[in-house]
Amino acid sequence: MDALMLSRIQFGANISFHILFPTITIALAWLLLFFKIKHTTTGDARWIAAYRFWVKVFALSFALGVVSGITMSFQFGTNWPGFMERVGNVAGPLLAYEVLTAFFLEAVFIGIMLFGASRVPNWAHTAATFLVAFGTTMSAFWILVLNSWMHTPAGYELRDGVVHATDWWAIIFNPSMPYRLVHMLLASGLTVAFLVAGISAFRLLAGDRGGSARLTLKTGVVMGAVLIPIQIFAGDMHGLNTLEHQPQKVAAMEGNWQTRANVPLLLFAIPDQQQRKNHYEIGIPGGASLILKHSTDGVVPGLDDFVAADGTVKHPPVAAVFWSFRIMVGVGLAMLLVSWGIGYLIARRGVDTLGVWPLRLLVAMTFSGWVATLAGWYTTEIGRQPWLVQGVLTTAEAVGPVTAPMVAATLVVYLAIYVALLAAYIGVLLYLARTASRVESETGSNVPGRGGAPDAIAASA
Repeated sequence: MDALMLSRIQFGANISFHILFPTITIALAWLLLFFKIKHTTTGDARWIAAYRFWVKVFALSFALGVVSGITMSFQFGTNWPGFMERVGNVAGPLLAYEVLTAFFLEAVFIGIMLFGASRVPNWAHTAATFLVAFGTTMSAFWILVLNSWMHTPAGYELRDGVVHATDWWAIIFNPSMPYRLVHMLLASGLTVAFLVAGISAFRLLAGDRGGSARLTLKTGVVMGAVLIPIQIFAGDMHGLNTLEHQPQKVAAMEGNWQTRANVPLLLFAIPDQQQRKNHYEIGIPGGASLILKHSTDGVVPGLDDFVAADGTVKHPPVAAVFWSFRIMVGVGLAMLLVSWGIGYLIARRGVDTLGVWPLRLLVAMTFSGWVATLAGWYTTEIGRQPWLVQGVLTTAEAVGPVTAPMVAATLVVYLAIYVALLAAYIGVLLYLARTASRVESETGSNVPGRGGAPDAIAASA
């Protein structure tokens, strides 16, 4: 492989690892605030025990997110200097806004959130938790503004091939930004919902007799059951927006080669980009036209429309986009069935009556949010190819002069480190889950009622 493809794989591996942790911290910070407020208003010690356990997970996730994000930022200079040379007048300020409005806020107040419970009043500790949660959301906002602008650029002009901002309001609120922001925030919420439910189920299967595991299991299941229908609706709206601004991506998602009406919704197919057709199609007649055009007679754009007269392909790699989209949708449907099914059992008989198999099912779904998020990001980012900034800058134009062997060597090192860190992260989560019952008992927070003072947070963090 040449330096271009290796650099793409390297950056893709880096951002794939990085995105796992902000996907947790964005929503988990708000869930921690919910736990804290519930304890303050009810006096139920199980809520502060839940806070004490999950704030450790937040701290671990936050640390890995920061470290991997710093590494990723260096690749703009080493692998993709053309990006900042051409669009730095837009990308630079947006990244700076994230640092000024989000990262500093998180950095200042996360210390109080983690270690200040015994040193500041309860209201100040709660406020610090809120400010960290707000900071994580603002960070997501600015990153998604930049990413959305790369897909649907607006508010700029080209001068000698260099992008210059003309309307910051149009840049920030570009056509796809609201859809991407909502879709990502909901994805974070679902990731945390199934992480919390899965780890709580693991604790119960491991013999945890503390009160907070049952409480957080129910919280996670209810959270997932509420958010997944909203996410399905938001995803549909995002798809319609993508159809308007990036029809070639939608054509690849649907595996549709010719522009036509009554396009089937393919459940299975093997796209063949060389022969420009699909093999072994299994689909629902008219399904794609119905979803995208709200009519089985709706005309859906085809990939053949994005091939130049000289044979140059101007659409993304079909198979990768086609399958990543189906993985995302499949995991989403599994989330719907599991959360609603187990939610029904809890509503009818309570958490204590859940058998081994429902708990094991939740454990199996613990990291389903990660799978769906990665599949969604692959659909989005690979679906933008060959553009880095749609209609402005191609990926090939942005790659730097670094040699292929150098990129390959560093890619191997990155992958080895990321695999080790991910294994360590999951190992620590399981260790925390196994020891949670003992820690909860020692701090007196395993039964309902007042107790388990916030001071215990600092003692166990």
